[in-house]
Amino acid sequence: MSTTTNAKGAPAEQPFSLKAILPPLLAIIVGMIMVILDGTVVNVAVPKLVEYFNTDLKTVQWAITGYTLALAAVIPLAGYMTDRFGSKQVFVSTVAMFVLGSMLCSIAQTSSQLVLFRVIQGLGGGMVAPIGMAMVFRLAPPERRGSIMGLLGIPMLLAPALGPVLSGWLVEYVSWHWIFLINVPIGIVGITLGIKYLPKTETKGRAHLDILGIILAPVAFSMLAYGVNQGGGESWSSTGAIVGLSVGGVALVLFIIVELLHKHPLLELRVFRSSDFTRGIILSWVTQAALFGSMLFVPLYLQQIRNYTPLETGLILLPQALASGIGMPLGGRLFDKIGARPLVFVGLSIISTALFMLSGVTVDTGLPFIMSTLAMMGLGMGLSMMPVNTHVLNSAPREWVNRVTPLTAAAQQVVVSFAVAGMTGYLTSQIAVHMGKMAAGANPLSVMVLGFNDVFFFSACIAVAGVVISLILRKPKASAAPASPDAQTTDPAMMMGH
Repeated sequence: MSTTTNAKGAPAEQPFSLKAILPPLLAIIVGMIMVILDGTVVNVAVPKLVEYFNTDLKTVQWAITGYTLALAAVIPLAGYMTDRFGSKQVFVSTVAMFVLGSMLCSIAQTSSQLVLFRVIQGLGGGMVAPIGMAMVFRLAPPERRGSIMGLLGIPMLLAPALGPVLSGWLVEYVSWHWIFLINVPIGIVGITLGIKYLPKTETKGRAHLDILGIILAPVAFSMLAYGVNQGGGESWSSTGAIVGLSVGGVALVLFIIVELLHKHPLLELRVFRSSDFTRGIILSWVTQAALFGSMLFVPLYLQQIRNYTPLETGLILLPQALASGIGMPLGGRLFDKIGARPLVFVGLSIISTALFMLSGVTVDTGLPFIMSTLAMMGLGMGLSMMPVNTHVLNSAPREWVNRVTPLTAAAQQVVVSFAVAGMTGYLTSQIAVHMGKMAAGANPLSVMVLGFNDVFFFSACIAVAGVVISLILRKPKASAAPASPDAQTTDPAMMMGH
C-alpha cells in the first residue's frame, strides 16, 4: 500500500506496524500512568496523612475526592483545547502542569493546603487521559483496536495496583512527601518523549467554547459529590447533604438543558440516543463504582484493622496488579474475536465473587484468602474494563464519535468521585452504628471490621448489577444516523475535536 499523505497531511492507509507506533504509545503511557498512579498512591498514605496533619479521615478523603472532581472539571475542555492548540501541545502542557501540582502537594503544611494542591494537580492531569486515549485510538486500525487498547490498558490497571507498593515503601522508609515528588522525574520523561515522538495534529482556525457548560459542570459535579459525602457520613437530612444535592441537582439539570440546546456543546449528550452506547456507558459506570469505590478500603482495612505497615499493605495488594496484567492483554485479544459481552460477563462475575468473599473478612482472616480475592479482582478488572471502554467508543454514532472520549472520561471521574465520597461516608456511618451496638467487653476492632464488611457487600451488589446489565450488551451496529457534513470528514480516531 502507499505510504503517501493525503490532502490534509494525514497518513494514507498503510500496513499496520506495531513497532512504528511504540514510541508515541510509550510517550502516552508514561503521561497517563503518572496521572493514574497518583489517583491511588494516596490511598495507602491516608492513615499516615491523618496522623501527620492531625485531622480525621473525612478531611483527608477530600484530597482524593477533590483530585477526581478537578479531573472531571477540566476533562470536558479537552475537545476545545485540542481544536484550538493541537493534541500534542495540550498533552505535553497538561503533563507539565500536573508535575507542578505534584511539587506543591509535596510541600503542603496543612490538610487544607493538601486538598487545594491536589485540586491544582487534578486540573493539570484531567486532560491527559482523554487526549492520550484519543491519540491511541487514532494510531490503531479498527481490526486491531481491541489489542492495542488492551496494550494501553496494562499500565492503566498496573498503575493503581502497583501504586500501593510504591506508596507503601515511600511512606514507610522515606517520607509521604515523596509519593508526590516521584512524579517529577516521571513527568520529565513523559514531557521529553511527548515532544520528540507524539505526532502533530491539525488545529482548527476557530473553536467554539461553551461558557455556560464550563460554569455549570463543575458546580453540578462538585456539589453532588459533597452532598453524597455529607449524606453518607452524617445524615441525608443534614444541611450539607440537602444543600449539596439540591444545588448540584439543579446545576446538573441546567447543564443538561444547556448542552442539548447549544450548537457546539461542551459534551455531546445526544450521543445517548444510541442504545448501544447508553448500555455500554451505564455498564462502565457500574463497574467503576464497584471497583474504585471499594479499592480505597482494602488498604484501610489492612492498616487500620490488621496493623500492617504501608509497605506490607502494598505487597499484599501485588497479586491484584499481576492478575490484571495477565487479564488485560487477554481481554484485548479476545475482544477483537468475540466482542465485549462474554468478557464483561465473566470479568464482572469474578469481581462480584471476590467482593462477596471480602465482605466476610474478620480481624484474623488469613492472608492467602485476602490475596486470592485481590487476584480475582485484578483478573476480573483486566478482562472487563478495556472491552467495556472500547465497546463504548465503537458504539457511538459516527458523526459524534469524535466527542465521546471527553464525555466518557468526565463521566468516569464523576462516578469515581461519587463512589469514593459515598462509600467513605457509608463506612463511617456503619462503623458508628456497629459501635453503638457494641456489647460490653467486645473487641472494638471486631466491631469496626463489620463496617468494612458492609462496604464490600454493597460493592458486590453493585458488581452483580453490572453482571445483569452485561447480558443486554450487543455488538454495535453500523451507524444508521444521517450523515452530516462533519461526518464525511471525521476521522473516527480523532476523538477530541469539537
